[in-house]
Amino acid sequence: MRKPLIFFICLCTTVSSFCQTAAQNRSDLEKEREAIQKEIEQVKHSLDETKKNKKETLGQLALLQRRLRLRQLAIQNINGQINFIQSDMNQSWQEILKLKKELDTLRKQYAESVIYSYENRTNYDFLNFIFAATSFNDAVKRVAYLKSYRTYRSERADNISKTQELLQGKIDGLKIKRQEKDEVLQKQNKERQALEVEKKEKDAVVNKLQSQEKELKKEMQAKQRQDQKLGSAIAAAIRRARDEAIREAKKKDAAAKASEEKAAANNKTTNPATTNPVATAPAKPKALTPFDSRADLALSDNFEKNRGHLPWPVDAGNISMHFGPQTYLNKLKYNNQGITIESNGGTIVKAVFEGEVQSVFNVGDVSAVMIRHGKYFTTYSNLESVTVSKGQQVKTGQTLGRISEIGQLEFVLSDDKSHTFDPEKWLRR
Repeated sequence: MRKPLIFFICLCTTVSSFCQTAAQNRSDLEKEREAIQKEIEQVKHSLDETKKNKKETLGQLALLQRRLRLRQLAIQNINGQINFIQSDMNQSWQEILKLKKELDTLRKQYAESVIYSYENRTNYDFLNFIFAATSFNDAVKRVAYLKSYRTYRSERADNISKTQELLQGKIDGLKIKRQEKDEVLQKQNKERQALEVEKKEKDAVVNKLQSQEKELKKEMQAKQRQDQKLGSAIAAAIRRARDEAIREAKKKDAAAKASEEKAAANNKTTNPATTNPVATAPAKPKALTPFDSRADLALSDNFEKNRGHLPWPVDAGNISMHFGPQTYLNKLKYNNQGITIESNGGTIVKAVFEGEVQSVFNVGDVSAVMIRHGKYFTTYSNLESVTVSKGQQVKTGQTLGRISEIGQLEFVLSDDKSHTFDPEKWLRR
């Protein structure tokens, strides 16, 4: 009697747990899909802005390539949803088969008990069965037994009814999942069609850019010369910052040593008896390293903790050239020391983190601002105007200046050893 009930309860618990996990996973996929679609819309808006300029640019090509990657991610996301739905359907089908088998067993057992009761109705007549008792206690037990038997048969009937309801619910749920799968497949087809259209648009831009190959080479060479000047200026500014930090550390160390010697001399004068006649070896001087003060260490640590969460230096713009070695049109190669953010001339540039303005310098006919964040440095170049000065403390989001007519911000992230990092991995997505 207990076995069907236990099976029914375990089955409901397993189904509930599986559905909850699947729902969570599919909910995550749906959130991811919404985020991808939102990013695609943002890229589309940026592309609409770049199309106002009749001339095709590498920034436009970068946006088209980014949109293609996002579209492929959207298709992968839909494939994940389809896999979850299919897995859910397979699980539902397995449960339906188990329920059908259990229902057949319950019906067979119930039918056998009914047939047995019918065939033995004379021998097990209610009154005859009770009056056949040898004592009053025996009669009470027989009444309890008959009630228990009737309850058992009633529970069997209830189990059959509940199993039928659960089976029908699973069958209805399977139909809904099939409809849902069809809807998701339609979304997948739309995404694939959009991908094909976007590929053609990218190919068209590539063809036009290839026809401007000589002009692009000149632009890349000009950028390379500008970047070399910027890189040299950044390296020089970092060296100066290190030298200044070491000089400050030496001053502090000398002041501390003089204070110790003065204290020792005073101690000899006031307590000559306690003077140790044995000469002690002078302590080995500590190696001086820059940016190791408590404030610098704390700032460096906070900067590292915000990796992946730093705000963008501009409110609107797109990356036209990424960090590191890049190849354009399968011919043009370039190694970018930072990222090149394409935006409108005059766009406000903001500090991505709190720190101190280490240097303000010119790179050709444009300006650059370098901010020190402990042992890290961020540099913002191609500015037409600057609103901060050397030694000034700045806060996150504070205005540093405006982008020049070039319409490109060079953003470089480096440390005290002049190692450069990919800013995209530090900026907020």
